[in-house]
Amino acid sequence: MRPYLPLNALRAFESSARHLSFTRAALELNVTQAAVSQQVRSLEERLGTTLFKRLPRGLGMTDEGLALRPVLTDAFDRIEAVLKQFDGGHFHEVLTVGAVGTFAVGWLMPRLKSFRAAHPFIELRLLTHNNLVDLATEGLDFAIRFGDGTWPGSVATKLFDAPLAILCSPEIGQRLDQPEALANETLLRSYRVDDWTRWFATAGIAPRTLRGPVFDSSRLMVEAAMQGAGVALAPAVMFERELNMGSLVRPFSVEVNAGSYWLTSVRGKSMTPAMLSFSNWIAGEVSTGHS
Repeated sequence: MRPYLPLNALRAFESSARHLSFTRAALELNVTQAAVSQQVRSLEERLGTTLFKRLPRGLGMTDEGLALRPVLTDAFDRIEAVLKQFDGGHFHEVLTVGAVGTFAVGWLMPRLKSFRAAHPFIELRLLTHNNLVDLATEGLDFAIRFGDGTWPGSVATKLFDAPLAILCSPEIGQRLDQPEALANETLLRSYRVDDWTRWFATAGIAPRTLRGPVFDSSRLMVEAAMQGAGVALAPAVMFERELNMGSLVRPFSVEVNAGSYWLTSVRGKSMTPAMLSFSNWIAGEVSTGHS
């Protein structure tokens, strides 16, 4: 059994420590100043030490008070955060997912309504990254990444392949009657230095020197392409909406495999109910041909 915890006294001390004032603590806790002062004094007597220096104007902290305050503030903040997750008799779990921007905009966002409908009590927090991510440090439950599935310290589940294809504006597309015509265009590049070289080899044409702008996101690169800044080499499956709308065209059928999208988590981390729900949901979306 836990020993008796003087919660009222601990709350009085923590509030007084934040405000350095019994008066302000009393207003926050909706009690009298005398009640706060008495609670703090009883805590000091229980601990056998002084927590505050009573000054002519306000309060000062003793070393013992400084040691106790952060522990209590963290504990009360965590309790408050959990209590806020209860609403209407249900516990709302928080799920934090990091995703490469291209995947987040091109695939995940159009399906968020479906996830919300299936799991109304999961609060999804979606962050974006450029494929460089530290799950543990950033507090992520999952990270969706593009690559070969080998990330140290991570468990990776393959979602689907995303081969790269030539994408450009309709105006530029009219000039590209054959792959060799790319020699006259600005070729936009990603951080993967060999994408264009591999596409040239697959298309059976000689490589050329690349001097176009470099982007850390396919989403940004394709946005530049739609605005006529050049020709992009990107996963066409992530830009189906733009292709269907005609703001983007795919002049050649040639494509090259540069990697896949993966759902990753920290190796050894226990799956929470929210994580299991998200993992099963995204697997279902993929398996029904939504890739």
